[in-house]
Amino acid sequence: MEYKRIYLKRGKEESLKRFHPWVFSGAIHHADSGITEGETVRVIGADNTFLAVGHYQVGTIAVRILSFRDVEIDEAFWYARLKAAYEMRLSIGIAGNPLNNTYRLVHGEGDNMPGLVIDCYGDTAVMQAHSVGIHVCRKVIAEMLVKVMEGTIRNVFYKSETTLPYKAELGQENGFIIGGSNDNTAMENGLLFHVDWLRGQKTGFFVDQRENRSLLERYAKDKRVLNMFCYTGGFSFYAMRGGAQLVHSVDSSAKAIELTNANVELNFPGDERHKAFCDDAFKFLDNSDDIYDLIILDPPAFAKHRGALHNALKGYTRLNVKAFQRIRHGGILFTFSCSQVVTKDQFRQAVFTAAAMSGRKVRILHQLHQPADHPINIYHPEGEYLKGLVLYVE
Repeated sequence: MEYKRIYLKRGKEESLKRFHPWVFSGAIHHADSGITEGETVRVIGADNTFLAVGHYQVGTIAVRILSFRDVEIDEAFWYARLKAAYEMRLSIGIAGNPLNNTYRLVHGEGDNMPGLVIDCYGDTAVMQAHSVGIHVCRKVIAEMLVKVMEGTIRNVFYKSETTLPYKAELGQENGFIIGGSNDNTAMENGLLFHVDWLRGQKTGFFVDQRENRSLLERYAKDKRVLNMFCYTGGFSFYAMRGGAQLVHSVDSSAKAIELTNANVELNFPGDERHKAFCDDAFKFLDNSDDIYDLIILDPPAFAKHRGALHNALKGYTRLNVKAFQRIRHGGILFTFSCSQVVTKDQFRQAVFTAAAMSGRKVRILHQLHQPADHPINIYHPEGEYLKGLVLYVE
């Protein structure tokens, strides 16, 4: 197929020659007429040589690169990319595990499919488009996904109402592209949970905290645990399996608290160790007199763009100060940031400031990050978004 072309300004091809998967709008010299948003285009250098093929979109990131080879973006292309992603998950033991049918199959640029996220929950895959180009290709991607998975995925739910640019006026609706299922129960490391893929955040569950939840389980025995921003209670029911004495789950969303209670009941029916609170995190920490042995801070992204970075870092510091005030001597704090614009060093500095303000002696036990099914493309360091610290607090 002959794709329309976008021509770069002189000197702006260097990032593509280093295999970075984005073309910014400021790098474009001119383009063929009539290119529509979501269309597949060929990117051409100032010397008229081919550089890459990708999806065009209105905005700061103008082209998301799909291939640095001059190939057609067709069924065979998507099949090969999805198969490579699946084989990687099989090779590292994340897919095909009888105790774990929950994992990320496609992580955008990390799997050389910019704009595409696919999470697997049992025999249902939840697909999310973060670019108009992926939205245009959604049906062929879903068909190739089912083909690659050879019967292990029977249903594909498309959930992109909140992730696509509203100005594109695509009229997208969440719903099943292939199949359909009322069974929203999945398993992670032998624990069961309900997935709200219709109304829940992201694809319905925070798959990226699986390894960190397992780590928390090892520290939970006989502890009084506070899980802030609990969402669906992942850290809470891992703590309970780890032998926690008491677990308090807090979230400002009544729906999240409902899901947390349902997930705890699914794994520990009638267990009175758990109690959930629908409350603002800062207010709860201010008003509670309880002291805990183990606290989890896993807030939503405080900064979604660079303009919000300063306030976000102040927010992380303030939140961690309050946690240090509520943690017992010899306690452990799991603290996270999922803001992509916040670097590891900036987050660590915010937590360091909080520790100094609280006057506590603090040691770092672990430095945490996203798991292997959320890979980082070595040419796209921006893909490293999750960072965390496990702290011993004297």
